Amino acid sequence: MTIFVTDKPDRLLIPAMDNFIVSARKYRPATFDMVVGQDTITTTLRNAIRNNFLAQAYLFCGPRGVGKTTCARIFARTINCSSPGPDGEACDKCESCTSFNSQASFNIHELDAASNNSVDDIRNLTDQVRIPPQIGKFSVYIIDEVHMLSAQAFNAFLKTLEEPPSHAIFILATTEKHKIIPTILSRCQIFDFNRINVDDIVQRLSWVAGNEGVQAEHEALHVIATKADGAMRDALSIFDQIVSFSGKNITYGDVISNLNVLDYEYYFRITAAAMEGDVTAVLLTFNEILNKGFDGYNFMAGLNNHLRDLLVSRDESTVRLLETSPSIRQRYREQAVRAPLTFIYEALDIGSQCMLNFRASKNQRLHIELALLRMCQLSQERSSEESKKKAESQSYDDEPEIKVSSPAPAPAQNQAKQPAAAQATAAVTPKTSQQGDDPKRISIKNITSASKQKESIVSEPSPDSLAASEAHEFTAEELKLAWTEFAATVKEESPRIAVTLSSVSPELLPDNTVVLKLDNSTLKEAFDHNYRARLENHLRLALHNSSLRLQTTVETTERGEILYSPEQKFNHLAVKNPSLKDLKKTFNLDFD
Repeated sequence: MTIFVTDKPDRLLIPAMDNFIVSARKYRPATFDMVVGQDTITTTLRNAIRNNFLAQAYLFCGPRGVGKTTCARIFARTINCSSPGPDGEACDKCESCTSFNSQASFNIHELDAASNNSVDDIRNLTDQVRIPPQIGKFSVYIIDEVHMLSAQAFNAFLKTLEEPPSHAIFILATTEKHKIIPTILSRCQIFDFNRINVDDIVQRLSWVAGNEGVQAEHEALHVIATKADGAMRDALSIFDQIVSFSGKNITYGDVISNLNVLDYEYYFRITAAAMEGDVTAVLLTFNEILNKGFDGYNFMAGLNNHLRDLLVSRDESTVRLLETSPSIRQRYREQAVRAPLTFIYEALDIGSQCMLNFRASKNQRLHIELALLRMCQLSQERSSEESKKKAESQSYDDEPEIKVSSPAPAPAQNQAKQPAAAQATAAVTPKTSQQGDDPKRISIKNITSASKQKESIVSEPSPDSLAASEAHEFTAEELKLAWTEFAATVKEESPRIAVTLSSVSPELLPDNTVVLKLDNSTLKEAFDHNYRARLENHLRLALHNSSLRLQTTVETTERGEILYSPEQKFNHLAVKNPSLKDLKKTFNLDFD
């Protein structure tokens, strides 16, 4: 029975409720076995306790919420335990353990360096270190956020840290090891704590939820663990927040709604629409995301992470890099199979460039929309390329065969009057079922490209045809026409050469020598290596004159050869001043 006593009967008194303890404190590890994600460190500390290899100073460093202070407290309690277990754990029954559990231990001292960072605070600590422990063997001093000490305080602490009394052990904890001076680091055993991975956090949250009688979906716990960013304390704090929001039943929808996390479904929808080139669906989905209050920059960061997850999902050996639930991991595997590798690479590049230029953009929404449109265009470009290749392969299958045979002898004057196109067409005969297998018949399917076939017809005329056309004379107009035809054939292969040939007029000498004047020696060297022989053969066949010769020269101005490249300019100056070559060689200079 509960009896209420009050002098104000108009007011009802209710019994006081028990104080709520947050999960981060309630389920704080009390033994090394309960520490999550730091197996290497806990094993080292337990071995040091069992073997009595205790240093005078330790430095625990790492991100927030990964167990630095917790491990320091467990370590301090265990080394003072009068009867530790064979596994290096405290007995939890002796006087030292019970006093520590009741927060009445005089052997373990915690100091917050953020508020006690002066030289006087360190002097007080130095005086306190001289006092031996009343219970147990060691006086342990845990200094949290030690990087907040001033430079003078660090220097005042050096001597005590290096040569403390035999009963004193210091445990320093910090999140910013780079701010600690090297003389302090050299006096400590350093333990680097890692971020806790998602699976370990999910496992711990499942255990906490079971103890609290909370039903939680596996995907919901994964979202909490991902949001915690490797910190167990943050994960437990988020867990308490979600329980306050949704009660004893935690669902995936409740978590993403309360934490303002964008659902995986949006990324799957946008990626699928972009692979299909569906611009409308992509823009409408992005508009829906903005209407829900999500930031465009965070959306693009999440989309890049989604594309990265698709990339690692393509291989069994890298799929373990996914930090998602099994059901979401299966969806990644399914979409990764449908996503071409080139699409993922190029979409990642587009997304990265979008994030780099996002802050500087005046219209940030349009900036992201343009990036999404470019992703949609990737599938359209791929489809057009596949259609073009398919059309080319079909055209190759339908091409007639080329019959290689010696042409029938003909009078020189008649063959000279026959056009070159007619000669090339006469060698091509339609493919019929009565022709059979002729070893002299070559199918165009075996030729890598149509251009090579045309080149072989033009550049390899039969000896009889050249001999018959050896004496044919041609005019400058016929030369110009054949010249223009060759420039048109190499336009797709080399636009620069095509423009060069179209812009110059060949010079015809009396001995049937055609002179081509180029701007510089570099262009002349490239043309002679790739095109001079082809152009010469083309002119011989088109003009029916085997005695024709093509000569290339470098056109010079009043000041000499036109200089384009840095190397040409350097060589030109080196002629006037030879010491430039010595300067280049001495300092190993480059032309740029």
